Amino acid sequence: MSQIDNLPPLRDVIATHQLSAKKSLGQNFLLDLNLTAKIARQAGKLEEADVLEIGPGPGGLTRGLLSEGARRVLAIEKDERCLPALQQIADAYDGRLQVINADALEFDPLEYLTPPIKIAANLPYNVGTELLVRWLTPKEWPPFWESLTLMFQKEVAERIVAKPGSKAYGRLAILAQWRSDARIVIDLPPQAFTPPPKVSSAVVHLTALPEPRYPADAAVLSRVVAAAFNQRRKMLRASLKGVAPNIEDHLAAAGIKPTDRAEQIGLEEFCALARSVASQN
Repeated sequence: MSQIDNLPPLRDVIATHQLSAKKSLGQNFLLDLNLTAKIARQAGKLEEADVLEIGPGPGGLTRGLLSEGARRVLAIEKDERCLPALQQIADAYDGRLQVINADALEFDPLEYLTPPIKIAANLPYNVGTELLVRWLTPKEWPPFWESLTLMFQKEVAERIVAKPGSKAYGRLAILAQWRSDARIVIDLPPQAFTPPPKVSSAVVHLTALPEPRYPADAAVLSRVVAAAFNQRRKMLRASLKGVAPNIEDHLAAAGIKPTDRAEQIGLEEFCALARSVASQN
């Protein structure tokens, strides 16, 4: 493992600061700095962007982002034990790194960031999906971010990019693909991490579209999709009966058979259904 900067190897950093990964925080550390730099490169050109990183831990991806030229990195770290290690990185990179000790689910980073903004993170497993859904469902679109380069459990990554007809296809695929281009860019085995998790991981890159792929009211689409996939084994005329009293009329208007099931329905049809439902309100 060659170095990407003049700071100590990550194994030494972890030993020095006694940073054993905490399961309660969903921590699994990537120690290969060549790999973290490779992940950083998936975020695209960083020289003219601020980067938001969630859960930097000992700073492997942080160093990758900075060494790849990020204009500035704002790292949100909940674990106080990691702060001294991150401060070392901040000192070495001439003020381009700002570290804030906070819970990412309760912290608004926007006052600390200047557009254009990218988000790049080896997300803690226990909050990754919730953060992604928040970033995909802001009140206004386009969002504050240009792109997301995020590591998930491979199962979650496959749900984000899934197509109709697959078991992985569901609400997460609809939310992601309605407003962004999403693709898996790197697969990672458990052995890449310390400690090795029980599952494989993958990095997903999502680029925000200037406007949604098909017109629909976000709240209505979300309600329709949630109801459809909450009972995905049922026919849509049954799973959606609580969405509207005349749901079969709306399904017909959207070109959907009432006997179809949620996993058979594409994004365009779900958006058409959401427009029909919204039109009666």
